Amino acid sequence: MTLHADLVVARDSGFRLAAHLTLEPGQVVALLGPNGAGKTTALRALAGLVPLTDGVIRLDDELWDRPPDVFVPAERRPVGVVFQDYLLFNHMSALDNVAFGLRARGTARAAARDTARAWLDKVELTGHAHTRPRALSGGQAQRVALARALATDPHLLLLDEPLAALDAGTRVHIRAELGRHLADYPGHTLMVTHDALDAMVLADHLVIIEHGAIVQQGPPAQVARQPRTDYVAQLVGLNLYRGVAEGTVVLLDHGSGGGELTVAEPATGPVHVAFPPTAVSLHPEPPTGSPRNSWPVTVAHLEQHAHTVRVRLDGTPPVLADVTPATVAELHLSPGTPLWASVKATETTTYPT
Repeated sequence: MTLHADLVVARDSGFRLAAHLTLEPGQVVALLGPNGAGKTTALRALAGLVPLTDGVIRLDDELWDRPPDVFVPAERRPVGVVFQDYLLFNHMSALDNVAFGLRARGTARAAARDTARAWLDKVELTGHAHTRPRALSGGQAQRVALARALATDPHLLLLDEPLAALDAGTRVHIRAELGRHLADYPGHTLMVTHDALDAMVLADHLVIIEHGAIVQQGPPAQVARQPRTDYVAQLVGLNLYRGVAEGTVVLLDHGSGGGELTVAEPATGPVHVAFPPTAVSLHPEPPTGSPRNSWPVTVAHLEQHAHTVRVRLDGTPPVLADVTPATVAELHLSPGTPLWASVKATETTTYPT
């Protein structure tokens, strides 16, 4: 069964969500976007917590929402939700939390608890069946919330920032576990996240939303290779520019900072040019040799990124560069330091806007 959702939600504040989503069985779709883009509104509309202003939500021929005459409330939709803060009931054991959705749907207590035990076993928490949420670790609470959502055998699983509450060490392990469970889940999964790594690892398809509208979507590798907005470029860690190509020279738009870049592949007309910060070399003097692109820049900001340093450079155009701490020391980098940036034409990717 295919889930089709034409989501139109208008708020009194003036914000308007207008997005079309299609989810296939067994598919994991990640919905990404900056704060206020409409991600949570989309999730709540699918869950039945926010009615549509216009549009339709249907699972094949089964209508869930079609204003003004059809609205199936949340408790009658075959939907499981894992909220960002998990929202476990603190007065209940892990077992009873997992059984709660089944009991709410009329399942007898004994049968609901049997199913809940089976799910706790699947998420490797059998020994914590009688533990209350306050005594669970963040990773354990996340698995209880996932088991509770899946225990009702939903057609649609909604994950709202499912790993955001975890510390960095726990996150790696729980991400791998969550991926294993999603791979086994035959229904439709929509995951709302702001974390690019979570999306790239867990999702089959990315949907990027900004200001209430979808600006890009596709397989993770494709989106990472060819970002189409500054937000997406920042998300996947690329320098992105817009301009007009004439052969191997691209005259950059004013909005991209101006200037021009030489690229490897000839093109004509409006294009995007992208390259990773690792492709940028920094020099105290104008470089000589193979780089086809070099221009004066000034250090604006430095930020530690794992084992590298991300350097934000003002220039025409501005650019991000990733360098080693040794390079920072060698070039005496600090805000205001004048340098030259260079990028080989072969490091650039060019594609139509």
